Amino acid sequence: MDARLMDSLNEERDTMRSLFALIQQEQTFLLEADINGLNAITDEKAGTVARVAKLANTRQHALTAAGYPQSEAGMQAWVASQTTGSAADAWAELLALTQSAKETNRVNGLLINTHLTRNQLALNVLHGADQRSGFYGPDGQSKISVAARNLVIG
Repeated sequence: MDARLMDSLNEERDTMRSLFALIQQEQTFLLEADINGLNAITDEKAGTVARVAKLANTRQHALTAAGYPQSEAGMQAWVASQTTGSAADAWAELLALTQSAKETNRVNGLLINTHLTRNQLALNVLHGADQRSGFYGPDGQSKISVAARNLVIG
């Protein structure tokens, strides 16, 4: 069972590395406002997130099969029972990667909100703050009328 749990832990760690790299790439695309790049990695990121969740579930089941509770304390107890440091190293790296991915993803959310706010402000300017005060009407013509002065020639 220990080999199965170790294999599961290593695979989860490797997949989390991939997810973290995708989140970093997403951040680069957000900073560069590269919509095509964002679109290109969206499906891959979603698939990798699903894979990490599945692997975490597999690790939890392997932990139970090895006689430990499905909790962080159970995982820590299993890691402590291993004779080599590779389990401790893999677990520590997985935790660090998870924390880094979480923080980078949080920053990405802030960047997305910044882009959305800026785009909404630009749309408000183009449409006018409200439709009655907009400079252009739906037909593209100016809505501002200039009063004509009658010229009296005498």
